[in-house]
Amino acid sequence: MQRWRVPLGFACAGLFLLLAKPMPLTLAAGGAVALAGLALRAWASGHIRKNARLAVSGPYAYTRNPLYLGSLVLGLGFTIAASSGVWRFVLLGSLFASLFLGIYLPVMRVEAGTLAELFGEEYRHYSEAVPLLLPRLKPYRVGEGTTVKFDPNLYLRYREYRAALGLLVAWGVLALKAVLAV
Repeated sequence: MQRWRVPLGFACAGLFLLLAKPMPLTLAAGGAVALAGLALRAWASGHIRKNARLAVSGPYAYTRNPLYLGSLVLGLGFTIAASSGVWRFVLLGSLFASLFLGIYLPVMRVEAGTLAELFGEEYRHYSEAVPLLLPRLKPYRVGEGTTVKFDPNLYLRYREYRAALGLLVAWGVLALKAVLAV
């Protein structure tokens, strides 16, 4: 499923764009929500050192999967923006929820197993204290020296800017559809 999440995400985005009936108000509201998801993804990408160190600082102090939570929020924003009414929101929301639950929950479980193998007891303590997806209210703290500051170079290394570019393209298409009322 890990290999299919990006292609399926693009296919879902294409279907969304096809079914979308955006209006200026839904574009604005959905855009605000999507920007929050994008910001969360950016924040998370600057705290993770994949397979080298267990990420427990920044957004990882609240949820084990802030990148996926950011994707969920982005998708919700896209759903809001593409919807001209309740029924379209329900239709598009169901499509997005099916994609997210069908792909990302299994991926999160596989990744949790990998992290358990890599980081053992450290990951076990972390996973017992920090929820899989929905954030906890208080940050997880383990001790001195474990907090890592945001590193903008990681944002670039992991090419997280592609999410921002994708959002700009999708919003451009939605805005065009709204103007042309297609």
